[in-house]
Amino acid sequence: MAVGRLAAVTLDCANVEELAAFYVAAAGLEAVEVSEKGAFLSNGDGVAVALQQVEGYRAPEWPGQTVPQQLHLDLAVEDLAKAEAELLELGASKPAEQPAEGKYLVLLDPAGHPFCAAVW
Repeated sequence: MAVGRLAAVTLDCANVEELAAFYVAAAGLEAVEVSEKGAFLSNGDGVAVALQQVEGYRAPEWPGQTVPQQLHLDLAVEDLAKAEAELLELGASKPAEQPAEGKYLVLLDPAGHPFCAAVW
């Protein structure tokens, strides 16, 4: 028996409201609670992302590791090209380094966290 259950993956950021709006639109999450200091986003089916404001936040570097990424999120999408356009419109950016062009896409959220989009 487990001691507990995974409740959320928490991401550090400089601007909670901006990052919350991005993940609500990009991943279909509901903003359960959002403040300047933190947020809790959920899909209502057990998947949750929490955000916390951190003073002096430094975005992870990808593919470099001067500031390691430590974790990343994967988004399941139906159409990779369509998802790329929509995510860029929402504020994601696309780094030049793409290790598996056409298979999955590496993007950076507005706070600089790498995440992947792939057809699952």
